[in-house]
This record gives sequence, structure tokens and C-alpha cells, in this order.
Amino acid sequence: MHTFTEDSMHGSIFIFLKRFVESSSGYSAWINLLESAGLPHRASAPYRMDEVYPIGELFALISAAARAEGTPEADFQERFGRFLVPDLLLVFKRFIDPSWRTLQMLLHVGSHMHGGIRRENGKTNPPPLHVTSVGRNVLVIDYHSRRRMAGFAVGIIKGLASYFDEGDRVSVVPATALNAERVQLKVTFE
Repeated sequence: MHTFTEDSMHGSIFIFLKRFVESSSGYSAWINLLESAGLPHRASAPYRMDEVYPIGELFALISAAARAEGTPEADFQERFGRFLVPDLLLVFKRFIDPSWRTLQMLLHVGSHMHGGIRRENGKTNPPPLHVTSVGRNVLVIDYHSRRRMAGFAVGIIKGLASYFDEGDRVSVVPATALNAERVQLKVTFE
């Protein structure tokens, strides 16, 4: 359960979450999720791509969705992260070099993707990701965020690998619990 709620999240994440829930469970599942998360007003005042919203609303939605599925929140976050990769790459393609693959995407996520998002909307606050190359085929990613959403990061990494047809060559191993404020992820490219 999250207790940190003073932050905000880009509207795109809420819209992608809605698509994820509807794609797996149908349109009415989103309306039911809004109700169970205590956000029924969002049915008539939907999330928008060009806005930011309280992070507490995202936590409530993820928590309610995981409860409804009977799955841990980190597992739900990972599946959601995997799902949204194609949409993220489309929406934020202006920050991406088309020649990049999974390794290059991860090396540049902080400076290009998160940096670009911050420059476009000063209200956004993507978590800092410190990526260190350890040898030729290993990255260590330090995820430090009071949001405690490292499961989401794992899903995005795995989703990127699948998107670039590298899923069988990329492994992601967390060195710490995924619901911690600081999580270290070891990403190995075979």
C-alpha cells in the first residue's frame, strides 16, 4: 500500500491504464475500477493526455485493479508496463533515435525520454533512473522513487525487449524488493 500521495503523474499513464484494463476485461471493467478505487467522478471527467493528476489516484487504481485480480501490485504493474511499451514509443518517439534497441533505450531513458517529458511539462516528475553499464552485456539500473513502482519499470524493460524481438536475450533481475523506494535492477543481454 502506498502512503506517498503528494506527487503527480502524467495523464498518458492514466489513459494507458484505462486501455490496459479495457483490453483485458472490457469497457465496464474501467467504470467498475473507478468505483472501487473511490474515483467515480473520473467516469464523467476523464483523464487527459495533456494534464497531470495526483499520484494517489494512480495508486488507488492500481491497488483496486490488483485486488480485483487477486494479484500482487508489483505483478500488476509489471504486466501494465509491458502492455504500454508500444504506446509509449509512439507517443514519445520524438525523444528516441530510431536505431536504438533495448540496450540503447535503457541507457538514454533518463536523459532523452524523462528529460524530454520534464522539458515539455514542468509539472511532470518522472523518477530518476541511474543506468550504469557493467561490462558489455550488463546494465545496473538504480530506481529511486517514493512512488515505489519498480514493478512498472521491470514491465517496461521486458516490454522493450519484446518490442525489439530481444525478449529471449534480455533478463531482468531485481536485487531488492520491488516495492522499496530504492530498487536496483540487473539487466543482462545474452
